[in-house]
Amino acid sequence: MAVALEPAVDDDVEGWFLERGLPAVLTVRARARHLLSRSAPALAAYAVVVLALLVVYALTGTSEIYIDGAPTPAERIVLAVVALTVPLAVLVGRVVSHRLSRRTQLITSIIAALVAVVAGVIQGGVSHLVGSVVVVSVVAVGTATGAGAVLGWAVRLTMVQAVAMGALFVRALPVLLLTVVVFLNSYTWILASTISRTRLMVALLFLLAISIAFLVSVSNSRVGSMLSEAVTGPHRDTHDLSSSPFAATPNPAAADPLTWGERCNVVVVLAAAQVAHLMMVAISIAAIYFVLGLIVLSPELLGKWTGGGASDGTVLGMTIPVPQSLIHMTLILCALTFMYVSARTVGDEDYKKDFLNPLIEELHVTLIARNRYRRLSDAHEA
Repeated sequence: MAVALEPAVDDDVEGWFLERGLPAVLTVRARARHLLSRSAPALAAYAVVVLALLVVYALTGTSEIYIDGAPTPAERIVLAVVALTVPLAVLVGRVVSHRLSRRTQLITSIIAALVAVVAGVIQGGVSHLVGSVVVVSVVAVGTATGAGAVLGWAVRLTMVQAVAMGALFVRALPVLLLTVVVFLNSYTWILASTISRTRLMVALLFLLAISIAFLVSVSNSRVGSMLSEAVTGPHRDTHDLSSSPFAATPNPAAADPLTWGERCNVVVVLAAAQVAHLMMVAISIAAIYFVLGLIVLSPELLGKWTGGGASDGTVLGMTIPVPQSLIHMTLILCALTFMYVSARTVGDEDYKKDFLNPLIEELHVTLIARNRYRRLSDAHEA
């Protein structure tokens, strides 16, 4: 007879599944347990962003940033703050998630929420206060439903892909030969120069939605047999659970069928992993062309390619001395590259061998652990 789970063991087991982006395996009660402490990484990251905006507000006296020509010393500080905000927020969230105890995370959540509220009030009064309350509420709901666990897993995966940027650059080089046709096309530059940011974002979201739908469909077909095996078939002894909390737990005689939510969770995790991996490839390609554009775009060439387009552009409400057409062209190339590499992965054996197959094997191991977890849960209830 299996031994009932102690509370501390419960925390380790539930944390193991949450770390792998599979909250649907857990019960609703388990997903809502330790809500404030589990919300600490997201709230701490949000507090970093709000404090960065407060620094910008203190330096400029406004939430809007306009840089015309060579930036002043204060504007250089603002640009540095903006550039470092996202990496710092991710780093703080990771430290809070992995380095702090449960009790310290609880205190961190309370402090971060208070900081966000106070900073919002200083910048914009009641309107910003409402926005801060909404963000904190969304974080709490996302944590309780398990969406935060999936998002946190995707962020960690993206960080791993960013560390492996050198290999991604090498993988992206063949794509340069295809996208250079777009970069050197004057009609594309006219489009990038004249289209509004809103229309461009709608068009790019449309293209990305098609690509993501394709990846979800392919992911569903790739794990279909695995999900069936996890429900009815015997599990091979080659799956290694030695590093999991279930190493000493035997497989149940008959596994419970996977719920609809669990099946969707598995497909979402597999698709999200591919989106994160391929998006880093697309971003690396776009970064190459962005730097190339800064090098080759003289005022004369910019005028001919864009028909006299603006020499300044906007990013997140900030006006910076970078052509708007180059910013738009970078976004277009990023979306087109993402679509191309998404379609190319279907027949790429190296991609399957190096990235996809190990990921599917990890998901399979997690589903075996899920069956053992259900056995322990049944024994605990008995």
